[in-house]
Amino acid sequence: MKVNAGMVLSVITLLFCLACTPKLQQYFASENDVVAVAEQVSEEAATTRSKPVIRFSRIGPGRDPLDYVPDADHMEHTPWKYIRVNFHWVNSRDSSANFYGEEAIRFVEGLLASANKDLRENNKMWLPYRNETPVLSTRYQYRLAPRPGVEGDRGIYWHFDDDVCYYVHKGRNRNLMDREVIKRYGIQTDSVLNIFIMPHHPDSIRSKTYNAYGVGVSLGSVIKMSGPFEDKGPPWQYRGILNHEVGHVFGLAHTWAFNDGCDDTPRHRQNCWSRTKHSPCDTAASNNVMDYNALQNAWTPCQIGRVHMKMADEKSKVRQFLIPNWCSLQKGQDIFITDSVEWAGAKDLEGHLTIRAGGRLKVTCRLSIPEGGKITVEPGGELILDNARLHNACAHFWQGIEIQELGRLKGRVVRIGDVKVENAENEIVFE
Repeated sequence: MKVNAGMVLSVITLLFCLACTPKLQQYFASENDVVAVAEQVSEEAATTRSKPVIRFSRIGPGRDPLDYVPDADHMEHTPWKYIRVNFHWVNSRDSSANFYGEEAIRFVEGLLASANKDLRENNKMWLPYRNETPVLSTRYQYRLAPRPGVEGDRGIYWHFDDDVCYYVHKGRNRNLMDREVIKRYGIQTDSVLNIFIMPHHPDSIRSKTYNAYGVGVSLGSVIKMSGPFEDKGPPWQYRGILNHEVGHVFGLAHTWAFNDGCDDTPRHRQNCWSRTKHSPCDTAASNNVMDYNALQNAWTPCQIGRVHMKMADEKSKVRQFLIPNWCSLQKGQDIFITDSVEWAGAKDLEGHLTIRAGGRLKVTCRLSIPEGGKITVEPGGELILDNARLHNACAHFWQGIEIQELGRLKGRVVRIGDVKVENAENEIVFE
């Protein structure tokens, strides 16, 4: 075969380019790969190594509900949380006082579908009138939780017991706070939110001053509801009661009685049940989930933040009700940081975390990485750990922090203050 000079030159040029092209290197960070920066510095000092400046004091990271509000530009940074629930239909011995069988099952399915729809979609706040309060998805849902290994269990149960059957919401004989029915019939109370649907007491119903309408009460980690059997209303009619009481379970307070700790939830002073054509309820009605009103289908950013703060609190008893998807890697849940982001609230990720070129992530709280997951800092990316704790919330092993390097450009990891890296296969121990 005849080889001309042009072909030879092309091959030489290609080999030269391949020899000069830097190869991507990647390795798991050790203590020596992490840049230590003085604790009392500004963000600018941490990234540019300029002269340190003193920071002003503020609420500690992870203790402000606003740190947990989903970022509208990065909703995927707040993984969906799923609350495990089961339902108990408490009935009289002759089964005449409440729904039973397929009718009860259809009711539960309809109730959960409509409650989850409100949680997904959220609605604009009516108060204050003509407000500009942001509307965000709550990022949590309910899931029926049957007992593992029990054939035919759907997470829906029936109990026939005249002694604990009835619910009395008001009056001298009220028993809404009584826990005997829970002690007798609670199932998986350590990991599932039990919801008891009970009939109003027949003696109460006979009273002209007692309204056997839809009501509910939260007992901290259990919910009681009453009214569907007497009202005979469709399941969606009671979605607000369920979402309201679950709000209490996860740290929300009423917005009408006193300051609930959220500046974006104004008090509902006029006590309007719904909007009307006439004053004051034409402009003063509320639709907030923690008010008493006809809709209860709006959550403010602060309220959503409070719920997620409770969900992320490892010391909270109600965190046990969540499906722990953060334990192991979940398909399609990887997060990529491409701009400047700060995570001041604790997070439980479900996939790999990657900081790309030009991306900058500052973590100032607890961050859980799923089993087998890793944090990758690509060339030109930056990870700042400011008094952060990296771990796996289920005490499983994750890979560690991978640094990538391409020529003179490499990923950068900065440490400020007391940083802990736990449960990592490629551990980093800071002296």
